[in-house]
Amino acid sequence: MAYVVLENCIQCKYTDCVEVCPVDCFHEGPNFLVIDPDECIDCTLCEPECPAEAIVSEDDVPEDQQEMIALNAELAKQWPVISEMKDALENADEMNGVEGKLKYLER
Repeated sequence: MAYVVLENCIQCKYTDCVEVCPVDCFHEGPNFLVIDPDECIDCTLCEPECPAEAIVSEDDVPEDQQEMIALNAELAKQWPVISEMKDALENADEMNGVEGKLKYLER
């Protein structure tokens, strides 16, 4: 079982989670992070570090965000690994908690 980055990360892209990951399973896109389910070791370190509360165990993904499981797996194959913390996106604090952010996802 892996952890999954949920929709609330879109347009925020806080990278606090990246700093604590022992296996470099995070991948970075233009405005979103994903977790590679094949690399994630289910260590739980990333979940409490996310200011957007956008990381959950695969078993805890809400019903309305089940598509995020496949999206994390798909985009992890396309995007580069990120292993060092960077500044969040400029409007991250404003976008944190906004609903329906999947439409803003940049691939």
